[in-house]
Amino acid sequence: MKKTYLNLGCGSRCHPDWVNIDIAPRDPAVIRHDLSRGIPLADESCEVVYHAAVLEHLRRPEAETFLAECYRVMRPGGILRVGVPDLEKICRLYLSKLSAAADGDEAAARDYDWIMLELFDQVARERSGGDMLGYLRQEPLPNEKFVYERIGIEGEELVRALLSGAPQSNPPFLRRLRGVFAFVKQRLIHLVLGEPGRRAYEIGRFRLSGEAHHWMYDHYSLARLLRLAGFREPQLKDAHTSRIPDWKSFHLDTLPNGRVIKPDLFFMEAVKPGESIDD
Repeated sequence: MKKTYLNLGCGSRCHPDWVNIDIAPRDPAVIRHDLSRGIPLADESCEVVYHAAVLEHLRRPEAETFLAECYRVMRPGGILRVGVPDLEKICRLYLSKLSAAADGDEAAARDYDWIMLELFDQVARERSGGDMLGYLRQEPLPNEKFVYERIGIEGEELVRALLSGAPQSNPPFLRRLRGVFAFVKQRLIHLVLGEPGRRAYEIGRFRLSGEAHHWMYDHYSLARLLRLAGFREPQLKDAHTSRIPDWKSFHLDTLPNGRVIKPDLFFMEAVKPGESIDD
């Protein structure tokens, strides 16, 4: 029987041998689905479930529900692989850069500004991109090497797009039409709710959009959450290592040259009790 490997919230990281699901597919082979409505697969239909940079976008109760869905669709002995931003590493970097910056190290002070954005802006922002987007628009970046070490390949691509001034993909007429609709909507909201109500509406709409981070994890809290969902044997992994058979051939966390795609993440795997998928 062919094994089913499931890649949730895949973004641009998908593989033809996997079932790839995302709310906004960038590839026609990816299934369009809002994972807040559950996983559109049958019980015990997958040997592997993988998601990276997904769990932090869910509120704690939603994260528990989502992991319960992962558990439901996995066969006994199946492997769950999760990648999330590393709160412990961010905190250690923050303390290190804080100490050095306070001692007068100007380079450390610039790194401190960035790590503060990683720690707070992604959680507290009230508009798309937050202050992090403004920081990345600087030309040149004051601490390019450190920032690129943190944001990886996807972040570098974002910076190049920002600095190139690449035109939007929608035709000018469609952009103007959407602008008119947005203006009319804003005016109606303002008339009905007033300025404080309009601002509350816009912030609330953004906070529910899925962009912001709603929680952060270290290796202890993630292992505890996985155990709570019923998984066993949580183990830390790096981007290159996995208990998933043939992991290195899929290039979901690394490029073919070995470069890590999201260096700010840490990875943890756990199993659903039962026989191993290799049995």
